[in-house]
Amino acid sequence: VNGLMTLGFAGARQQTELCNESLMLEKLPACGKSFEEMMKKVDSRKWCNLTEFIMYYDNFTQCTEREANNASCFWPNPLAEGFITGIHKQFFSNCTSEKVHWEDPPDEILITLILIPVMLTCAMITLVVWCSKRSDIL
Repeated sequence: VNGLMTLGFAGARQQTELCNESLMLEKLPACGKSFEEMMKKVDSRKWCNLTEFIMYYDNFTQCTEREANNASCFWPNPLAEGFITGIHKQFFSNCTSEKVHWEDPPDEILITLILIPVMLTCAMITLVVWCSKRSDIL
């Protein structure tokens, strides 16, 4: 068993050593160029709407994964993530998420939402105590 485990760990270490990062970094720009060509079909005002280009983005993601695997590298890896982040900055830097501004409800509603559970709890405690004292009738 120890021999098999040693072989397994050695195999995992060899696979890590076989990652050809330079080949991967050489091939990834082709994925970015292809994505850029596909994004030219989409109006730049719609670049923040994922439904407009989801298929193009899926192709881009599959391309980066394929090129990383062809170079015997894991995907995602820090180098591929850096490349993908660069593409995101190029195309989606103007897409900001609208932050939701949370506000407390008006005082009347807030007081009601607090008092209802408190009153129900008090009523249930009173009912349990009263029933426990009258157990002879029940």
